[in-house]
Amino acid sequence: MGLGVDLITKSNLVTSPISSVPYVLSMIFPFTFGETTFLISFLFILFEIMILKKDFPKEHFLQVLVCPIFGFFIDFGMNIFAFVNYKFYSEQIILLLLGCILLALGVRLEFLANVIIYPADSLVKTIANKTKKEFGNIKIMFDCTLVLTAVVISLLAFKNINGLGEGTIISALLVGYITKIISTVFKYFNIGKLFAN
Repeated sequence: MGLGVDLITKSNLVTSPISSVPYVLSMIFPFTFGETTFLISFLFILFEIMILKKDFPKEHFLQVLVCPIFGFFIDFGMNIFAFVNYKFYSEQIILLLLGCILLALGVRLEFLANVIIYPADSLVKTIANKTKKEFGNIKIMFDCTLVLTAVVISLLAFKNINGLGEGTIISALLVGYITKIISTVFKYFNIGKLFAN
């Protein structure tokens, strides 16, 4: 998932919705993209605890382990892809699409493993369960909230919008759709059963 976020970001069409707030914050404060992602992930866990209170499952504390790993892979990927700097729009779109596919694959594998879910996805799942609304609809609202938050932070810090662009919108629309395609392929080839065995 982290490498997918990196490819989306390196497309120069800017970052995915889930990473919009950490990315903008990393442009303001002396922290890396991965470090701000790590810190924001803890906020998601705190929000989940505030919503569930005593019903917060103890195994969800394992999400704390995911935060530094995800942050590490974002920084690791940004270093790996440091040489990538496409200027032609067609090349940027291809890179963006590759990032969306990699991110969608990561999301699908995360839910297929059914062990520890990334804090942002777990928070969305918690809100969906609590409100009895469909996960997909809550995910869209959650992503929109993150993007709007990033816009406000950017306007306050830079007086214009930095770190957000058409890549943010395209990835918001595509990642969920690509995840559905990957899920269909996994079901067709019984990949879920393969993981279960």
